[in-house]
Amino acid sequence: MYIVRDLRTKYGPIFTMQMGQRTLIIITSAELIHEALVQKGPIFASRPAESPTRLLFSVGKCTINSAQYGPLWRTLRRNFVTELINPARIRQCSWIRKWAMENHMKRLKKESLETGSVEVMSNCRLTICSILVCICFGAKISETLIKEIEAVLKDVMLMTTPKLPDFLPIFTPLFRKQLQRAKELRRKQMECLVPLVRKRRAFVESGGKDGDPEMVSQIGAAYIDSLFGLEPAGRGRLGEEELVTLCSEVMNAGTDTSATTLEWALLHLVMNQEIQTKLYEEIVESVGKEGMISEEDVEKMSYLGAIVKETFRRHPPSHFVLSHAATKETELGGYTVPADANVEFYTAWVTEDPSVWKDPSEFRPERFLKGDGVDVDVTGSRGVKMMPFGAGRRICPAMTLGTLHVHLLLAKMVQAFKWVAVPDSPPDQTETFAFTVVMKNPLRAVILPRS
Repeated sequence: MYIVRDLRTKYGPIFTMQMGQRTLIIITSAELIHEALVQKGPIFASRPAESPTRLLFSVGKCTINSAQYGPLWRTLRRNFVTELINPARIRQCSWIRKWAMENHMKRLKKESLETGSVEVMSNCRLTICSILVCICFGAKISETLIKEIEAVLKDVMLMTTPKLPDFLPIFTPLFRKQLQRAKELRRKQMECLVPLVRKRRAFVESGGKDGDPEMVSQIGAAYIDSLFGLEPAGRGRLGEEELVTLCSEVMNAGTDTSATTLEWALLHLVMNQEIQTKLYEEIVESVGKEGMISEEDVEKMSYLGAIVKETFRRHPPSHFVLSHAATKETELGGYTVPADANVEFYTAWVTEDPSVWKDPSEFRPERFLKGDGVDVDVTGSRGVKMMPFGAGRRICPAMTLGTLHVHLLLAKMVQAFKWVAVPDSPPDQTETFAFTVVMKNPLRAVILPRS
């Protein structure tokens, strides 16, 4: 990503890179990103060819993220939006968040007592993953099993990041061992999740009378319930392979991005106690020192919203959005973009651009209350100043759900504890890439009970 930053200075906002046998068209300016993804949305809404490893895990591009722009993608996305993120369903699932967050707070207290500090990332990942398992399968399962699922899904994400054969297919035979490892991991993923698929199916088919204690959500309230009867164009009825893949997509996408955002936000609250105090005062003013924090409460907390937006701006989950491909040859910025070429949108520069943001390297939530962030549209529809969820047709469909989890967890953690640095061990802001852009040395902090 740092190479792209340097090349941008030399070659301008749009340039071509030849990576082996693959042509990558790199787009780095806000204007061209908006033109491609919003104004010419349908043309840039497809995906390039996949590697054999990624095809294995996506069951031949049967996920919302990987599907070609067309009937399959429309069916999967429409079903997801209707079934999972409509306001009624989000309200219906509020008990899941309450249960998971109560466990989260107990776990933080226990870890703090045992070790004197807490690790942010691992705790946030576990909590968000447990919420998403329950939303997907309607199941309340043991922490041990959640950790097992979380570990397998993390391995899947790392296994499917771009590798040498993606760019030089001629070398694919030399990577047979990697494909074997991928097949073994896929088998583990299926072993982990198929039992949940079968238990939920039995629960639904019995009309909720099979008495399985793990199945806690009413019929119709779990994402997988909507997939059992779905018959997308060109696919027919979905099998266990597709069901596991589609639920894994939700859990993967939601866990890492939300947990990463929480870790970066808490880093800045630890480093800047003034910001943390201001947030705590807003929470107390809104719900009291020990009041329950609801979905409706966090929507009204403007400073909390500003902190989360500034975290998205300062630490976007990725420096690129997922690869796009043009559905037909088209023109962009005076250049011809061939059909099916990899089009890569480098979005990190947009949030670092000093002509767009004042003092872009500073973490300053106030900019979203009065300043250069007030009218920013995080969806990119009106113009691109930041795009943590992508933009246009392929924008992340779960952004409202992910943002809600971040707001709730951050508010609850700051209401209960004051977060401070571990003595003689200040936080390290060095970044590294592990599907999302994470802290190289995971954040540990001391938590001091507020009351």
